[in-house]
Amino acid sequence: MNDAEYERFTEAAAHCEMSNAAFLAYSVDKAARDLTRTAAEIATEREVIEELFAARRHLGRIHGLFNQVAKAINSGADTPQLDAAARAVRSAPRRTEDAADALLAYRNGDVAT
Repeated sequence: MNDAEYERFTEAAAHCEMSNAAFLAYSVDKAARDLTRTAAEIATEREVIEELFAARRHLGRIHGLFNQVAKAINSGADTPQLDAAARAVRSAPRRTEDAADALLAYRNGDVAT
């Protein structure tokens, strides 16, 4: 548990007027009573993180493809859809970064659910 997580945990226990140990015991028992939901919440976050890393890999591949497009343009090839493709590719890193920022904010409790 990092410092931010410990602080959030301690504040939650105090808000519920419980000791840290009592709050932890209650929370663990609550999670253990509904393993399907607990596993789903953990898996969902893990899957989102894995998808963000996959998106980063794909963006690297797109970079390589655009180098090939530039080479084709420089050799006189016709590229009627280039502007639309370039707009889509330029938006992808921003969207990926926004998704990562939203996930981190959610994990840090900065965003209401």
